[in-house]
Amino acid sequence: MALVEMKVPVIGESITEVTLSQWLKEDGEYVKLDEAICEFESDKATLEFPAEAAGKLVYVAAEGDDLEIGALVATIDTSVAAPAGGDAPAPKAEAAKVEAPAPVKEAHAPAAASHATGHPSPAAGKILRENGVPANAVSGTGRDGRITKEDAQNAVSAKAASPTAPAPKAEKPAAVKPNYGTKSFSRGEERKKMSRMRRTIAKRLVSAKNNTAMLTTFNEADMTGIFAMRKKYQEQFVAKNGLKLGFMSLFSKACAKVLMEMPDVNAFIDGDHFIFHDYADISIAISTDTGLVVPPVKNVESLSLAEIEWAIKELAGKARSGKLTMEEMSGGTFAITNGGVFGSMMSTPILNEPQSAILGMHNIIQRPVAINGEVQIRPMMYLALSYDHRVIDGKSSVTFLKKVKELVEDPTSLLLDL
Repeated sequence: MALVEMKVPVIGESITEVTLSQWLKEDGEYVKLDEAICEFESDKATLEFPAEAAGKLVYVAAEGDDLEIGALVATIDTSVAAPAGGDAPAPKAEAAKVEAPAPVKEAHAPAAASHATGHPSPAAGKILRENGVPANAVSGTGRDGRITKEDAQNAVSAKAASPTAPAPKAEKPAAVKPNYGTKSFSRGEERKKMSRMRRTIAKRLVSAKNNTAMLTTFNEADMTGIFAMRKKYQEQFVAKNGLKLGFMSLFSKACAKVLMEMPDVNAFIDGDHFIFHDYADISIAISTDTGLVVPPVKNVESLSLAEIEWAIKELAGKARSGKLTMEEMSGGTFAITNGGVFGSMMSTPILNEPQSAILGMHNIIQRPVAINGEVQIRPMMYLALSYDHRVIDGKSSVTFLKKVKELVEDPTSLLLDL
């Protein structure tokens, strides 16, 4: 028997441990060379682990295990030949002696009980938990009876579509003192292990809170100018570039311009030294099912609005599909987060270390404001700049936010680089 040991590979310079989030092949299944056998979840991304040889896969680690770099994940028995047809291993010789065919099973039933039978995939399990559907009430149609994402979605749809009998009308009961002793209340709890990304996020947030002198300054921006510009040029912008002009590219461009004028806000602190940058790599906060990621758009100071929009769109798509690379996740000299898309009116964003500042955008609300001595209704947005006071003085932080506000309120000056 020739066994090939599958060990956790070196993923990145700062990655020392990963979590085995999901097996993609079953225990005992024949796998081909370079075929993905499982997924690892690192601090920043989800990565597929390919087979280093062809043969029979034998599990060593289990889903949810935390594994150090170099730890044994599985073995592959290369002495097992590829099956003549299909993915299942060839039947043993004794099976040929059976004369009577086995009774035909229903299409959704697994050929034999296995580790996957009746168990949902991670995506399916999430859907079932969120909609209160027990896994034992769903028939799995995946390999070896695993409950797939589609099975979970169908079960949720069936539950929502099931008719419920209308409650019969009853006469108004007489007032009765409630007897709580006869009632049964739900007291259930669920213990769920934090994902590696969530654990990393938690550590970084605590580190930013404890290891920086973080303060937040606020201002507000009148979005009338941006609304007017988008209304006038949106169709032409879409026709030329293939996507809409959003708020994020305009704010990114405004911040990049001011960062080039105020290098302190674009600096890092490293021990007893400051590290300054002559470029603006702006990290964009993107919400995903597994947590918040902040991949940077690089050299924003040199990009057009269309190029920024395309870069943000591509990063967001990769982030939500779990396809961001380690290189795409690294770097960034400044960050922007937009809580307004979730309805936030005001917040104090937390720093993304080692960066020294982060801009928080918020909901655009029609509010009465004084314009030239008259009260007018304008689309207003609160802006928040959180900054590390060790690097950025109060005067610099207030000035930076004021300049961003002025560029946003007069987008023509931004485009003319005034």
